[in-house]
Amino acid sequence: MKPAQKDSSLATLLLVAANLLIPAAILTFATGFFPYKPLLPGLARYEDSSYGASAPAAPFDRVVFMVVDALRSDFVYTANSGFQFTQSLIRDGAALPFTAHATSPTVTMPRIKAITTGSIPSFLDVILNVDEGDKSSSLASQDTWLAQMKAKDSGKLVLYGDDTWLKLFPETFDRADGTSSFFVADYTEVDNNVTRHITDELKNDDWNTLVLHYLGLDHIGHKGGPRSPNMVPKQHEMDGIVKEIYTAISSYKHLQSTLLILIGDHGMNDAGNHGASSAGETSPALVFMSPKLSTLTDKVEVPLEDREDFQFYSTIEQSDLAPTLGGLLGFPTPKNNLGAFISGFLPLWPKQEDRVQLLMRNAEQILGIITASFGKERFAAAAQVEDCRTLTDDIDELACDWQAIANQAKAAAQSAEDNAEWIPRASNWLRRAQNIMSSMASNYDMPRIILGQALAFGAIVCSVFATYLSARDSAGAYSSLALISLLYSIMMFASSYVEEEQHFWYWATSAWLASIAFNGFNRFVDPLHLQMPTTNVPDSPVKSRVSHISSLIVAFAAFRIIRSWNQTGQKFAGEPDLVKTFLHPNPLLLWTLVCITYLWIHRELVRGFGNIPMLVNVMGSTGLVLAAFTFKLAFTHEDSPELLRGIPDTLIALTQGATLVARARAVFIGLGVATGGVLLALLSRRPLSNKATSKHTYTRNPAIQEIQNHPPPVD
Repeated sequence: MKPAQKDSSLATLLLVAANLLIPAAILTFATGFFPYKPLLPGLARYEDSSYGASAPAAPFDRVVFMVVDALRSDFVYTANSGFQFTQSLIRDGAALPFTAHATSPTVTMPRIKAITTGSIPSFLDVILNVDEGDKSSSLASQDTWLAQMKAKDSGKLVLYGDDTWLKLFPETFDRADGTSSFFVADYTEVDNNVTRHITDELKNDDWNTLVLHYLGLDHIGHKGGPRSPNMVPKQHEMDGIVKEIYTAISSYKHLQSTLLILIGDHGMNDAGNHGASSAGETSPALVFMSPKLSTLTDKVEVPLEDREDFQFYSTIEQSDLAPTLGGLLGFPTPKNNLGAFISGFLPLWPKQEDRVQLLMRNAEQILGIITASFGKERFAAAAQVEDCRTLTDDIDELACDWQAIANQAKAAAQSAEDNAEWIPRASNWLRRAQNIMSSMASNYDMPRIILGQALAFGAIVCSVFATYLSARDSAGAYSSLALISLLYSIMMFASSYVEEEQHFWYWATSAWLASIAFNGFNRFVDPLHLQMPTTNVPDSPVKSRVSHISSLIVAFAAFRIIRSWNQTGQKFAGEPDLVKTFLHPNPLLLWTLVCITYLWIHRELVRGFGNIPMLVNVMGSTGLVLAAFTFKLAFTHEDSPELLRGIPDTLIALTQGATLVARARAVFIGLGVATGGVLLALLSRRPLSNKATSKHTYTRNPAIQEIQNHPPPVD
C-alpha cells in the first residue's frame, strides 16, 4: 500500500474513533454529573414527641399558592414596582416579605421541586424542564407538601397555570387547567386562562389548596427584559389578582383561615433570562399574606431602594417553604426536606412548648437524613464530646451541638427565659445542617467526570491528527483546527466565558477571514493552481487580486454588521446595537427591510418549487409567506406596538382576527405541507441517465473552462 493510501486509511480510522469517543464522553460525563439520588419513599407521619402532648394546632386550613414566574424581588419591593396593593399589605403588617434564595439551576421544574419537597434539585432537571413530554421527573412517589395536603383529606387540590405542575404531580389535582410555557410570545392569553377561574374558585368551599402559576411576566422578560414597557403593567395585573384573592379571604367566611402566598420560582438577569446563578436570577420575591399575620411583627418599611444584590428584607431558602407550610397548615415535614422552619412565624403559637416542638420536629427530620448519610455511630461518638469547639469537622461539630440542643429542649418548652435563648440556637443549628447537606446534595461522581473529560480530549486529538494526515501539505488546515479546539476547550471551564461564548466565535471568524486574505495573496501568480502558462487565461492576476480584495472587504463588512446587529449574551445584553439605534426609532425602515426579506423569500420559494404546477406553486408559496408575515405583524402588535408607528392601516388591519397561537400553527402547518410536497416531488423524479448527463460539463471557474476549450500549444 502506498504511503498516501496508508495516511488516508489511518485518517479514516481516526475520524471513526473520534465520532465514537464523543458520545462515549458525553454519556460518561453525564452519569457523573447527573447521578441518581435515592430518596426516602412514602409520606411522613407525626411521631410521638416528648416535647408536647400532640402536634401544634395549625393557624390555617387552606392555602392559595400564587406563583408568578420570574418574579424578581425588586419587582415587588421597590418604588417602581406595580405591586402597590401588596406593598400596602406589607406596610400595614398583614404581609410578611422575604427574598427566597433559589439555587442554580434557576428554571421552573427544579425550582418547583425545591419548593414542594424542600430538597435540592439536580441539574438534570434543566433538560427535563425543556422536554414537554417527560414523565420521568414525576414527584408522584415522593413526599411533598402537596401530597401531605391531599393526605389530610380536608378538601380538593386545584391547579390553574403552568402545566409543569401536572407533569410533576400526575393525578394529584382534582381540578386543573394547564397552560403551556413553550410559546413565549404570548403573555396575555396565557395569564387570562388562569385568571378566568379565580372568581368562581374563591366562592367554592370544597378545596384546601389552590395553585396558580402565571407565566406572562416571565415571557415579557424573555422578550423585552426586566425594563420592558410591558413589565410594570403586567405587575399591576398580578397585583390586581392578589387584591381580589385577599379581599375574598377577608370577606368570605369559609376563607377566613386561608393563607395567601405570592412567590417567584426564580428571578431574571438584566437580559430577562434565567437558568444560571447571577444575583437577579437567584433572588425571587416571597410574600405571606393573611389578616392573621398582623399580630406577628411591627410594620416594616416599603418601598425600598434598589439594590444590586436584590436582597430585600430577610433572605431564606426556597426549601424552607416545605417545613414552614407544614407548621402553618398542620402536616408533618416531608421526608426528604432540607429546609428550616422560618422562625418569624413562631409567634403565631402562644404556647412555648408548641414553638419548641415545631423546631424539634423539623430538626429530628433533618437529623434522620444526616445520620443516614454519615452513620449513627459517628454521630453518637461526636455527641459525647464535652467542648464542641475542640472539633474541626463540620459533621462532628453539628452532632456535638445537637446533643446540647436536644438536652435543653425540654427546659426551653417550660421556661420563657430558656426559650428565648434556645430558639435562636436551634434555628442556627437548622441553618448549619441545611448548608452542610445542601453542599453535599450534588453528589458528583468525580472519577466519571474526569474520565468523560479524558475521552473528550481523546476525540479532539484523533480529529486533529486525522486532519494532519489528510492535509499534511497544508499546515494551516490542521494547526487552525488544533488551536481552535484547544482554546475552545479551555474556555468551557469558566461559566463567565460560556455565557459570552459568541465572542470566541466572533474573534475566531475574524481571524479566519484574515487568514484567507493573507493566504490568498500568494495564489495570484498561477490563479488556477496548475503548472501551465497563464498567457491564455482571460483573468489577469491583477484582476483576480482586485476581485479577491473586494470579496474580503464585503465579507468583513457583512460580518461586522452581523456582530453589531443585535447584542447577545449576558454581559452586553443592554448595550447599543444597530437594532436599538437605527431600527427601533425608525419603524418604516424596519418594516421596509422586513418586506424586502419576505418578498425575497417568496421569490426563492416560487423558483425552488419549479417542479410543481405553477398555479399551485404560486398560491402555496404566497399563502405560506403571507401567513408568516401576518404572524410577525400580529406578534409585534401584541409584543411591541410602538414598532408599528407610521405603518399603513392596511398592514395594521392584518393583525386583527386570529390569535397568535392560531397564526403560529398555520405557519407550521404550511411548512409541514411544503416539506411534504418537496419530498414527494423528489421521490417521484426520475434520475438522469449517463447519456443525458454526459452532454454537459460544469465548472465553477470560467478560466478553467476557457483552458478546456482552448488548450495552450504544446512545445
